Amino acid sequence: MKKLLLLLLMTSATLFAQNDAKAKTLLSEVSTKVKSYDNIAIDFKYVLENTAENIKQETRGDVTMKGDKYHLNILGATRVFDGKKLYTISPDDEEVTISTENGEDSGTITPSKMLSFYEDGFSYKMDIVQNVRGRQIQYVKLIPIDSNSTIKYILLGIDAQTKHIYNLIEIGNNGTKTTLTVNSFKTNETISKTLFTFDESKYKDYYINKLD
Repeated sequence: MKKLLLLLLMTSATLFAQNDAKAKTLLSEVSTKVKSYDNIAIDFKYVLENTAENIKQETRGDVTMKGDKYHLNILGATRVFDGKKLYTISPDDEEVTISTENGEDSGTITPSKMLSFYEDGFSYKMDIVQNVRGRQIQYVKLIPIDSNSTIKYILLGIDAQTKHIYNLIEIGNNGTKTTLTVNSFKTNETISKTLFTFDESKYKDYYINKLD
């Protein structure tokens, strides 16, 4: 993710003072849990809202991740990242766009970073606890260290028992609220060896747009 890290100008002692010790421990537990899995498959609901602009968009999607690689289905398109190249497949347009994904420069939380983005570039503290259908969801509030960030803050909801991420609520400086809620979280699934591979022969009638 794109971060003009003021972190580089701070000492580790200063950073530690900004962060809640309990939040730090919880996030470390989540990170350790996520990294222990060979792969992760998630079905999710995505909602984007901006009351001032009278915008509300809801959709569902699914993503399978293994290391930095991912296979994402959302908004009628498929995005496949093989670790080097990103293939965006749009059946409606009959087009495949091939690019080099660079999450560090794009300013976005990519699927491969979705469960670990908070490890850099944020100060954090414990927030509220909510009971969601019998599950205790502990929220951690993350505030970008970069003062030029378009993100005002993020609330990361964590299942206190499983240490899995339940949802992510991002509040933008422009008033936009983006919520990603995990409907199912599966790990160490048996996945196809070609899931993260783009087979151009399957898209002979598509326009191949190579950006690099």
